[in-house]
Amino acid sequence: MAAVEKLRRCVVSQTGKHTASVLFLHGSGDTGPGLQAWVRDVLAKDMAFEHIRVIFPTAPARPYTPMHGSLSHVWFDRYKISRDCPEHLESIEEMCSNLGAVVQDEIRAGVPKHRMVIGGFSMGGAMALHLVCRYFQDVAGVFALSSFLNKDSVVYQAVENATQRPLPELLQCHGTADELVSHTWGEETSCLLKKAGMNTSFHSFPGLNHQLCRAEMELLHSWILKKLPSESAFSAGH
Repeated sequence: MAAVEKLRRCVVSQTGKHTASVLFLHGSGDTGPGLQAWVRDVLAKDMAFEHIRVIFPTAPARPYTPMHGSLSHVWFDRYKISRDCPEHLESIEEMCSNLGAVVQDEIRAGVPKHRMVIGGFSMGGAMALHLVCRYFQDVAGVFALSSFLNKDSVVYQAVENATQRPLPELLQCHGTADELVSHTWGEETSCLLKKAGMNTSFHSFPGLNHQLCRAEMELLHSWILKKLPSESAFSAGH
């Protein structure tokens, strides 16, 4: 296996004691700092929490087939942007290793996997589904915004064969006016994952194109807090 590449990452630090972590993966052609800035613009503040560190890794630049082999910051290669083609598994596997190292760094910092949420926008959401459903089935949750999986994705098989039950809950959000990743692709991904045995919730945002919006970010923020409550909230509820 190729040596694990240490990914560049930018971080929104927790304001209090660090007891949980979120990995938020950018879409194709973006970077960690780019996504962090976009989220900040949409929310009019950083996505910050008292006890949760939010990590925005950057995918290394690699030749990207849909851009005729030009270098781009993408998590994996694609033969084309379509549900109807095979996945480029070699590049997906390599990135699962690199992102797995980020998860291990959080574990070393004292955060157990059940206190982590992994997700992303567009290609970052697909990458998060590969990472969680195939390798980190014991995290607290996974989210995918404006994302899809190819219809013969190995992720569906991994969910069907999962020995870890229940699997982490999936939150999906998608704009109805998305011209790059059709809303239907997102819905079909959700249906297939549910059929394979995953607990999924799918939220449509009317008129939203391939982008983030404030209502979606606020929904994500409250969902993360539900999955990763602060220790004080947790002990108060038990």
